[in-house]
Amino acid sequence: MAFGNAVPIELGKRELVLRELNQILESCFFRKAARSTQFLRYVVEYTLDNAGPLKERTIGVELFERRRDYATGDDPVVRVQAAEVRRRLDQYYRALTTAPAIRVQLPVGSYSPVFTEASVESPVSPVPLASSPPPDAGPADRLRRLPGYRVVALICVILLAAGAVALGVRGSRASQKGAIDEFWEPVFATPQPVLVCLAMPVVYRPTEALYDRYARMHPGTFQTRIERLGALPMDPSQKISWGEMLKSPDYGVARGDTYAAVTLATLMGRIGKPDQVRIGADYSFGDLKNSPAVIVGAFNNRWTLQIAATLHFAFVSKDDRSEIREQGVNGRHWGRRYGKNMEPLDDAALVARLLDSDTGQFTIIVAGIGTEGTQAASEFVTRPALLEPAVRALPKGWQKKNVEIVLQTRVTDFVPGPPSVAAVYVW
Repeated sequence: MAFGNAVPIELGKRELVLRELNQILESCFFRKAARSTQFLRYVVEYTLDNAGPLKERTIGVELFERRRDYATGDDPVVRVQAAEVRRRLDQYYRALTTAPAIRVQLPVGSYSPVFTEASVESPVSPVPLASSPPPDAGPADRLRRLPGYRVVALICVILLAAGAVALGVRGSRASQKGAIDEFWEPVFATPQPVLVCLAMPVVYRPTEALYDRYARMHPGTFQTRIERLGALPMDPSQKISWGEMLKSPDYGVARGDTYAAVTLATLMGRIGKPDQVRIGADYSFGDLKNSPAVIVGAFNNRWTLQIAATLHFAFVSKDDRSEIREQGVNGRHWGRRYGKNMEPLDDAALVARLLDSDTGQFTIIVAGIGTEGTQAASEFVTRPALLEPAVRALPKGWQKKNVEIVLQTRVTDFVPGPPSVAAVYVW
């Protein structure tokens, strides 16, 4: 029987859910993933304590400290984290050898977990206790249930159908090439997946001891784990030691980089090219030499700075000013302007399409000076309405050359507007 927050949860079942939650969070799939741990604990405890459905905005505000009026469509942080939690839950349950009393699931398209009681007759996989049919484990499971000759025949049919679909997709792309197809065509030169590479800067967070210290000075504050995800309003004159700060590997991906990763992965799925999102130490120069890649972010990503250093347009930082600069004595330059309260007013970004980068693989750089520029650059390379006018203005034969495009975007309330092309170089 599946149950969630549609009706009050019985005390005994609540204890089973919390016990299963603790076992999940203590597993190797969650133990070192602080953000996934916080997300899953939050949605489970919220569902146990509330009768209504859990909304994306609620999670964004309470767990990720977003403003109550933030634009969920422009900030995918909740959706990205939910997808990561679903992936880790799937890994956790696949690794079990015995069925748990309660199975915690986070259905796609929902942020309210569902808790399913396991059937006592099932040694491994929990089955809803109802008259509904058992869950379909997918094509592989259905194949295992067929007689041998039917398996062989079905595999042949599937392979033939897959080949026909692939030929049809590629054939259609070849006969009706648009800006997106032409721009991204080199990714199909290799069967390797496209790596979408993000940076992970070093981030420090207060330790539990520092939260305890503050709570003793201000009784009633920071009593729950959720509260301790928030900022610690320490007196600026109060001293702390390095021992009271902790390096956190699960925080620090820039908002624009996250948006770009989701946007680029969605495009790869649409054009039929496998992709893998890599963050921080999850990729190396060796990985970039083996697969086509999209490198996201500028001054927070050392691979962007290294690969773009010798290009016609490059990222430079001088006298505390970061900008995109054209090579040469009289080269042009583009920066980032701020308002009186240091809010960004506009941003600049670079899109580099490199057929012969230093890695030896097809490489695209999608990077802004700030996070808004990176977001705008990702929209530029994934939206036909933005890309089409730009590529149609490129010189003939650009498809077989390297291309750099400098973009500018106006920023309002930390949201970039449609980018415009400021400069182009083709070689």
